Amino acid sequence: MMKTPLLLSSFMERAEKYFPNKYVISRTHTGIKRIPYSEIGKRTRRLASALEKIGMNKGDKIGSFAWNHHRHLEAYFAVPSRGAILHMVNIRLSEEHLIYVINHAEDKILMIDVDLIPTIENIRDRLTTVQHFIIMSDDKTLPNTTLSPVYSYEQFLEEGDEQYPFLHDLDEYAPAAMCYTSATTGYPKGVVYSHRGLYLHSMALGLADNLGIKESDIAMPVVPMFHVNAWGLPFAAVWFGTTLVLPGPSFTPKLIAELIEQEKVTITAGVPTIWIGVLKELEARDYDLSSLRLIVSGGSSSPKGVIKAFEEKYGIPFISGYGMTETTPIVAISSLKSYMMDYSLEEVIETRSKTGLVVPGIELKVINDHGEVPRDSKTIGELILRGPWIADQYYKDDRTTDAFKDGWLYTGDIAVVDQEGYVKITDRTKDLIKSGGEWISSVDIENALMSHEAVFEAAVIAVPHPKWQERPLACVVLKQGYEQKVKAEDLKNFLKNQFASWWIPDDLLFVDEIPKTSVGKFLKRALREQLKEHYSNS
Repeated sequence: MMKTPLLLSSFMERAEKYFPNKYVISRTHTGIKRIPYSEIGKRTRRLASALEKIGMNKGDKIGSFAWNHHRHLEAYFAVPSRGAILHMVNIRLSEEHLIYVINHAEDKILMIDVDLIPTIENIRDRLTTVQHFIIMSDDKTLPNTTLSPVYSYEQFLEEGDEQYPFLHDLDEYAPAAMCYTSATTGYPKGVVYSHRGLYLHSMALGLADNLGIKESDIAMPVVPMFHVNAWGLPFAAVWFGTTLVLPGPSFTPKLIAELIEQEKVTITAGVPTIWIGVLKELEARDYDLSSLRLIVSGGSSSPKGVIKAFEEKYGIPFISGYGMTETTPIVAISSLKSYMMDYSLEEVIETRSKTGLVVPGIELKVINDHGEVPRDSKTIGELILRGPWIADQYYKDDRTTDAFKDGWLYTGDIAVVDQEGYVKITDRTKDLIKSGGEWISSVDIENALMSHEAVFEAAVIAVPHPKWQERPLACVVLKQGYEQKVKAEDLKNFLKNQFASWWIPDDLLFVDEIPKTSVGKFLKRALREQLKEHYSNS
């Protein structure tokens, strides 16, 4: 067989050649832009050319600090197609963590959205490697800024060559992109993605039993492009000639619903908190979402009540996906097997709510001290993974030793496996609750609570107990209008129909908001800190 390298440059070249009249629909700070792939290709080449003129070399890290829009998409291909590495910086990190990841990655050039300039200005003096700043804006005129040397993106492109060639002699194992974990504890950990890994991952997204992305789709990644490559959707969409809708800055559930309706989106993806918000919007206003063939939810477990609402009330297939920053990210999808099509709605929802079936190309095991766990839906163990788009180390980080062993990634996720081979994450190792020598899954209780009609969000944490070691505490955000109607005892009684008595939280607190990580997951560490003093004195 021919030894042809698997490179990202072939994605954009294919889009230019075969899909020049397909569009990227990009929402920016000034409105909606509709840009054909023919123009995206030229702009991408101009960007690569202009970046090299100011010093981008093979192996350099080029940071992006931006929302989901066409300029960020151009960077996705311009940087790796000339042998450099795009570092997608999470715009929601704290200042301390932003400084750490930019310096740790050694970003040489930083491309920044215009509304995010103040964040970078505040930390400029502590960035040790950045030599140039490029402002992403619809306006060619530079805004007032203390950043220097600084360029306007659109004017910067004019310095580039639209015929600039991509490199074809790169090693497919060469790094192409990198992201950092969102870090619930300690500093974020860097993960580097190779051309080969991203290529194979994109191919996997097109498999019918995974997401089945195809040319006729209109795909909208709501998951940020600064978080695990927007789950790989931008790469796959460009390669397959898929119409791409990028929702841009500061989007809301209302905006997401409007874009789906207006642009006839067929597939979209985001974390469960996004879809909880969209459901709330659908309850308030009428939208036509009939174009959707699939909603993909990932990042954390999807509440059954959310799945049921989309599937039953709105007739939209809703599946869960599992992955991590370390896995590029697709690992498992809760798609149904053919003979499951005759399942009842409740059985479908039960399957859809699971972490899913491992995708082709990835090896998955759930292990405990006795080896691989039986497929009994009961025996818990840690989920471990290996495959061609799974990282084998963290970037310049001693924590590699704890997570990568004997050729496997130890995820820290606790799971069970059912008879069909579907995996269900029951918790993170650090979030499991051990009460009287027995384990309680915080995730199962959370999902049960969020299936109650009155509950908007719920997070369950462990609190110290003098007799049982730990007991579950539930923190609940009620939907608007239910504040005076529902009491803690009502929700406890609701849980009693679903769990053993010792699983029922001793306390249930109503809160205004549950703290979240930079990517929308419940930040249980913050909850534990908030409640630490109260429970240590009780």
